[in-house]
Amino acid sequence: MNPLINHASLEVISRRPLRVVSLGGGTGLSTLLCGLKKYVVEPGIARIAQNAMAIGDLAAVVTVTDDGGSSGRLRKEFNILPPGDIRNCLVALSEDEALLSKLFQYRFKGGEALGGHNFGNLFLAAMTGVTGDFAEAVRESSHILATRGTIYPSTTSNVQLDGWMDDGSRVRGETDITASRRRIVELRLVPHNAKPLPQTLAAIAGADLITIGPGSLFTSLVPNLLVHGIPEAIAASRATKIFVCNLMQQANESLGLSASDHIQALRKHAHRKLFDYALVNNQPVSRELLSKYEAEGQGQVACDTEAIEALGVNCIADNFLSEGDVVRHDTGKVAQTILRLAYAPAANNSGSLPLNVGAGKN
Repeated sequence: MNPLINHASLEVISRRPLRVVSLGGGTGLSTLLCGLKKYVVEPGIARIAQNAMAIGDLAAVVTVTDDGGSSGRLRKEFNILPPGDIRNCLVALSEDEALLSKLFQYRFKGGEALGGHNFGNLFLAAMTGVTGDFAEAVRESSHILATRGTIYPSTTSNVQLDGWMDDGSRVRGETDITASRRRIVELRLVPHNAKPLPQTLAAIAGADLITIGPGSLFTSLVPNLLVHGIPEAIAASRATKIFVCNLMQQANESLGLSASDHIQALRKHAHRKLFDYALVNNQPVSRELLSKYEAEGQGQVACDTEAIEALGVNCIADNFLSEGDVVRHDTGKVAQTILRLAYAPAANNSGSLPLNVGAGKN
């Protein structure tokens, strides 16, 4: 139950829960979903209190270009889409974050057959064999895990990435692209005419809020925008569109790139402007933790607000940082901020929400 909903006041002036679509892949998308799912209300709740925030429908659109690790092995052996990023999103949206989620994340040790494989990946592979369709396997797995949202692969075509690097060389496959020491200039999907599920386009068309990121710029975010019809649908949608920028640069993907550089790379591959807002962290990482990243040649993504605004994107610069063994987004604050932004047009008329939506709200 969403604690922010005042059920006693549902009869007074109210608004409806949001329809949200989040695109991405890797740990970035699953981390964001963990924050958003706390706002998902039970089916049938059509109205909420005027100053409350809630999600009535949450959909995740997940990239499917991974060709390494357990996902890559299953992809080659069984000719299925890579299940790894899908599995992470299933777990993130699961109602039960304890035993069942741990089971799906369990990785087998040793042995040539199962060693390195993840149980959730094997489960999705088996479910694909049973249903005969990967998208259906994801739907059935969602039911088993009682997820608080719907997960769509960005396409059901067996796609792979082609990368063109700054020295003019061409690198095929996500694993080899990320392993290259050259800077990525452009990515393309093979086949180039891969299409999304009709349900994905319908979700985007009906969304109130669309988010992209955080996640690996070229291997988690860009591939979604290479699927024919997805960037067009996002641009045509009347939803509030928000880019959640990475906290740290990533080796072999985004070294030296600022927040505005991330936006320009996404715009280049989408061939159009997509975002209304960009959420960018402006809190410096602690010296101790930053030194660990710098040892790997990675730095913090610079929040270049003026350059972002020059691109026609409103920059919401704030402290979105959560430090542990690694740097992560403060998912609670990110989720709350993007929901405020989505409700902002109505709030500007009613005065129920502040305009400085990203200013220090915890």
